[in-house]
Amino acid sequence: MQNRTVYLAPGGGFDNVSIGDGRAVPAPGPGEISVRLRASSLNFHDYGVVKGATAPNETRIPMSDGAGEVTAVGEGVTEFAEGDHVVSTFFPDWLDGEPEQEGFVRVPGDGIDGYAREQVTRPATAFTRAPLGYSHAEAATLTTAGLTAWRTLMDDGALKAGETVLIQGTGGVSIFALQFARMAGARVIATSSSDEKLERLRAMGAEHLINYRDDSEWGKTVRRLTGGRGVDHVVEVGGPDTLAQSMVAARVGGHIAVIGVLTGVKGDFQVRQALSRQLRLQAVLVGSRRQQMEMVSAVEANDVRPVIDRHFPLEEIVDAFRHQESGAHFGKICLDI
Repeated sequence: MQNRTVYLAPGGGFDNVSIGDGRAVPAPGPGEISVRLRASSLNFHDYGVVKGATAPNETRIPMSDGAGEVTAVGEGVTEFAEGDHVVSTFFPDWLDGEPEQEGFVRVPGDGIDGYAREQVTRPATAFTRAPLGYSHAEAATLTTAGLTAWRTLMDDGALKAGETVLIQGTGGVSIFALQFARMAGARVIATSSSDEKLERLRAMGAEHLINYRDDSEWGKTVRRLTGGRGVDHVVEVGGPDTLAQSMVAARVGGHIAVIGVLTGVKGDFQVRQALSRQLRLQAVLVGSRRQQMEMVSAVEANDVRPVIDRHFPLEEIVDAFRHQESGAHFGKICLDI
């Protein structure tokens, strides 16, 4: 059976992306399932790999997110049946408990081959069920962006109704964080460089909006908007250039989830600020399979639907990344396979 596959040559780069017929998919062995992949979604991590910033030195099938339907199950698999809709996990070996693995050596699309293809056979534990009623593209947004936001607020943050969350920008993680915060009864303050995008965030339930291009000291503005107290949680996706303002914006003892590196990986760290205000900075790298299963149940129960900016066919994967690179998107960019 045909298995159209995207290949990234060693070292990466948009000019080193090709598409062709992939290897035949083996029948599932004990504990495995075969999946006809129907969608993937773009993340900043995938962009770094395909662009070449973090590409492996061997040919790789990119994309960490994959959703589709089960076509065959191996011996001993009872969790899934043929025809079930499933979505991949970012860390296929992190099933539960505390993280124990460093880096991306077992992450699909990075350390191992990913989901930019039509078919795959993997251990059943490398997938969870997809939410009922979700399209495959919607399900594919959950693996990385959705679960990062979920773990940040619900597990690490133990978010409570009435608390205040600060989100940055309008990428996948930030929008999911807005949705999960509102689902839990929390208030949201949002930043963006686009007034148009800020208005869209307002329509989704953000209570206060800040254009950070017009307000370079937005951390102080956040404090003012919260009566001088600061927010309980910061979803920090910017990195070095935004962390200092996030620390200003957080309350004493506040929780800052350090997630993204959109402004780079090196910068000054205000140790005195962190100490004097007793801030809790938690680095977040997606989450476990158990956390993903809990998220799936929650989005079903609360009818939370992902925001998808645009769809591209698999063959136009480079165009999809160029659209992501432009920063024009609002929400997730998906590949239809």
